[in-house]
Amino acid sequence: MNSNHETLALGDVTLLSGEVLHDARLAYKTYGTMTAARDNVVVLPTFYTGTHERNEGFFGPGRAIDPARHFIVCPNLFGNGVSSSPSNMAVPQDGPRFPLVQLWDNIACQHRLLHDHLGVERIALVAGWSMAGCQAYQWAAQYPDMVQAILPFCASAKTSPHNIVFLEGVKAALCADGTWDGGNYTTPPVAGLKAFARVYAGWAFSQTFYRDGLYRELGFETPEALLQDWEADHVSGWDANDLLAKLATWQAGDISAGPLYDGNIKKALGAIKARAILMPCTQDLYFPPEDNAIEAQYMPNAELRPYDSPWGHCAANPGNDAGFTAALDASIKELLA
Repeated sequence: MNSNHETLALGDVTLLSGEVLHDARLAYKTYGTMTAARDNVVVLPTFYTGTHERNEGFFGPGRAIDPARHFIVCPNLFGNGVSSSPSNMAVPQDGPRFPLVQLWDNIACQHRLLHDHLGVERIALVAGWSMAGCQAYQWAAQYPDMVQAILPFCASAKTSPHNIVFLEGVKAALCADGTWDGGNYTTPPVAGLKAFARVYAGWAFSQTFYRDGLYRELGFETPEALLQDWEADHVSGWDANDLLAKLATWQAGDISAGPLYDGNIKKALGAIKARAILMPCTQDLYFPPEDNAIEAQYMPNAELRPYDSPWGHCAANPGNDAGFTAALDASIKELLA
């Protein structure tokens, strides 16, 4: 999957859990040119089922993030099939034996890429959708003196209990496939992947999206047609163990995990020096704006800007909601001004 990128060899990486990720590889792609002052760096991590290529919908000529003005770095999340993942690791860390990689671990390795490899001292902005936004919070808490601004959209600083339960639902649907075999499958668990997709599609969009037939704007005449497309995408595009490795990272999401804040989320949020605009979608079913409102109370330089859209969590998916895209670009321009 995706040969259009560079890879940083990290060697053996000791994880927050104490386990070691052997021969770790961080895949990334850069766009644009870094200025002599190295003050135009924008980091866009990848989201749950995303790669650096999917991030290309968030920037471009004339956009708030523009390769003509910014040096854009897109590091791939561990577990996404491009960076080190269950599907590309050697024994004994292949498949279901892939260790838990937390957001702390991802950002520590991204810091090695940015600071040690690319020579970046200051990051103008870290932004992202969903799990990428969770990484934006993590960057700002883990390296508060390095990050000048963050814009997490449809994301949170700590995975909520309800979000964890949602993820348990899609996980259970996948693992109920008889060919799953604890992750030791010899052929893909197709029925499980299809079930995973069907459950997920009910959460990715809002009730209003289905009630008002907005799926027709995506080219589907019926909800069933949309579900079948989601099935096909998961069967053809994703390894089951990769999906569950990233799901484990997501469930463990907590910017206060690790030695800096010892699980004190208020302390972690309060330590964020970056100017922040938090942009939830009011109809997001698993990253609700209430979570961001609580976070903003403890962040010294945060502004909450909820956006109402029937597209729910997928309002942020490039091309879905032009109003969301315009609001996102306007907020990014403010932070980069």
